[in-house]
Amino acid sequence: MATTASLTEPQVLARTKRDLFPATEERGYVVADTQFAQERWLEEYPIPAETRDALAPFNHVRVGSGYPDLVGVGQLDSDLLAVDRLGDDPPLVAVEAKGHTSGGGVDVERGVVQAHDRLDEANVAYVAAPTGAISQSARTLARELNVGVLGVSVDDSLRVLERPRVVGARTADEASALRFQASAQGVTDRSFGLNHPKNYLAVPLAVAHRDETRSLVTDRVVGAVDAAVAGAVFLGLVEDDRPTTRLTPLGREVVRFGRRTNGSVDAALDLFAQWSGSQARFIDVAPTWGELTRRVVFAYPATRLLVEELQQCHDDGFLDPSLVEFVEWLHLQHPTFTVELFVRGTDRVRERVLTAEGDLRPDALVDGEVYHSPTVFQLKAILYHAGILTERGAEPTRLDPTTDVWALREPVSPQD
Repeated sequence: MATTASLTEPQVLARTKRDLFPATEERGYVVADTQFAQERWLEEYPIPAETRDALAPFNHVRVGSGYPDLVGVGQLDSDLLAVDRLGDDPPLVAVEAKGHTSGGGVDVERGVVQAHDRLDEANVAYVAAPTGAISQSARTLARELNVGVLGVSVDDSLRVLERPRVVGARTADEASALRFQASAQGVTDRSFGLNHPKNYLAVPLAVAHRDETRSLVTDRVVGAVDAAVAGAVFLGLVEDDRPTTRLTPLGREVVRFGRRTNGSVDAALDLFAQWSGSQARFIDVAPTWGELTRRVVFAYPATRLLVEELQQCHDDGFLDPSLVEFVEWLHLQHPTFTVELFVRGTDRVRERVLTAEGDLRPDALVDGEVYHSPTVFQLKAILYHAGILTERGAEPTRLDPTTDVWALREPVSPQD
């Protein structure tokens, strides 16, 4: 019969993730540390493929003084916390897992201390371990340090033994990447499905029009209405709570611009219809709308990060970096953001790209299919049309990362 000791750390972590971040969670994002993407755990135990699949995606995220086994952003069930949360923003959650090793015992108290160290930046911290290995002294220490304790049993159940309080904590750059991914603007496979910004700018115009929104987008802009609305959401132009689509403050500014420059929303949409199928750079074809596009995409958090780092590349004499070179550069400055922006989180891609320590494997970066299409294809094309980048994007299946250039069209030089 299986015993408590048969639960390894990866197994404990997978069962913990299932209960803390259920697959049905709509507003959340969670990653497991890259050490669990490997085929073996501590060189002693194989990590079954189904366990790795349950833990994916992987990233190496620094929170507080170290790297939690599991870190994510999501709304927690009330029975997981000591008191109900106040406010709507989901907390940043860090989990340290402990399980059986060939050495014998399970060091739960060490896990409690590690979890407590994450509270400098996390809002909630837990230690998860086999239920039978959790002593009363470990629970007492956890209560004193405001660390939650989760007991995992071999029958696949999880018990909340100690409930933590949610605390306010500063969020450093690395943890911010997880908050970004959990937000409405996080880069996911549902973010940018179209590669021309006109398709997104037209959505707030259609919302403000007297006629039905989706029919207007179909008739005058693009047939892929769902993709257009989703991209407008990710750019912060609208909020989509079907059947209602509402303008955001930024979206209302687009409507005001359309009325001011074209006389009416209807006239602006007629202009968009004329651009259907155009492959030319948008800012050259329609300079005023191109400048508006530039302002809109600069409000998107990922744009600011990319532009600032490309400017830094230019300042350091790194004028036309390839995608591989830029990803390697960016990973040195912002490792978590780089992985989330550029590397697909599915099909075990991150197992290929990242080592157990979270370092990049350069040989994997030359394969175009490891990259996240919404970034290397759609977002890059949008930045090209806005006059920010020199080249448009390419689909991962047609992408050569060694020749795909990421460079600013208008870098700022000292002599300027």
